[in-house]
Amino acid sequence: MDKLTKEQRSWNMSRIKSKDTLPEMLVRHALWHMGYRYRLYYKKLPGKPDIVMPKYKTVIFVHGCFWHRHENCKEASRPKSNSEYWENKIGRNVERDKKNIDMLEQLGWKVIVIWECQIDKNVDNAISFLKKILIENNILSSKLKNGTMPYDILESRA
Repeated sequence: MDKLTKEQRSWNMSRIKSKDTLPEMLVRHALWHMGYRYRLYYKKLPGKPDIVMPKYKTVIFVHGCFWHRHENCKEASRPKSNSEYWENKIGRNVERDKKNIDMLEQLGWKVIVIWECQIDKNVDNAISFLKKILIENNILSSKLKNGTMPYDILESRA
């Protein structure tokens, strides 16, 4: 049973952002401070990825655990009211995500999916997490024009 009225629930849901969410902003902030430049919500690519790094032919999706059904995550709880509607809606999101990722990979793009529960609210922790992800995807090993590594810039600022 929902503790909120239909109007209150509708108002709450209308306030949920699809762009510039806190996890997304943390990822962008960390990438910027690591020396990476990117585009946002590039409409010419399938799925309009949250972050596009054309130089590295890499896209990053920052997914909300609830909206994109992060498996085995406590944030991806299933609503108890109107459950059939939510199962259909979130199921469509998951299918669309798979389709978009497949299309991007067929076009030769690397796809990185970062879940909101993986991004700590602390920027330093977000940077550490991103370093790990970028190393795993062979992006961090690329040198900048001045010969330094992106993470060297970060270390020298400390």
